[in-house]
Order: sequence, then structure tokens, then C-alpha cells
Amino acid sequence: MKKQISTANAPAAVGPYSQAIDSEKTIYISGQLPIDHATGKMCEGSIYECARLALLNLEGIINEAGGHMGNIVKVTVFLTDIADFPTVNSVYEAFFPSPYPARSAFAVAALPLGGKLEIEAIAVLD
Repeated sequence: MKKQISTANAPAAVGPYSQAIDSEKTIYISGQLPIDHATGKMCEGSIYECARLALLNLEGIINEAGGHMGNIVKVTVFLTDIADFPTVNSVYEAFFPSPYPARSAFAVAALPLGGKLEIEAIAVLD
């Protein structure tokens, strides 16, 4: 059984997909671009600001699902510039309690809407 998770505290999907799906207390959160949910505009600031915004969007969705950042067990980070990796790490560390989730990070040629990064996650609720 699956249930759609949707919140106004993160940007709406930019295609035919859900913000997240709850499947038996496992939450699959779609990739979050650094889009300001209030304005619908893509982050044009520093990679630090963009990473923070993408993680706030992720946090809004996991909170809507009844969880918190500590419930996240796996994260995937997509970067258009791998040189941004250390800065993203500094932002990332502030959002997650120890023990940190398992994580992969990849450099990609491009992201939707010209985003600098995208972050997706899997969480397991208590």
C-alpha cells in the first residue's frame, strides 16, 4: 500500500511525480531542487544557500509525513559542480543528527530547471 505525501512547505512537483510516497512507514522523498516554495523561484544564491534551501524542502516533506530528519536512512546528492561538495557537506551536517544517513553524491551534467543541486532521500518512520 502506498500513500502520497504532499505539503505546501516544499515546492510542488515539476513533473508527473509525488513529493514523496509512504509505503508501509518507508518514505521515499523525490529529489528536492533549491526552489523557494513560497515564490516558486529557483535559488540564485551561493551553493551554501541553495543546499540549505533544498534541505529545508526535504525537511518540510519528512515533517509532513510525520517524521524528522533523524528518520532519514539514505540520501543521494546530485551536483552540477563536484567542487561544491565540501560546501554542501558543511550545510548537510547541520541538518542531520548522528549517526548520519548513508549517502551517495554524484556530479551530473545538468539538473531540471537549471538547479545547482538536487537531494533525494529515503526515511523509515519509528
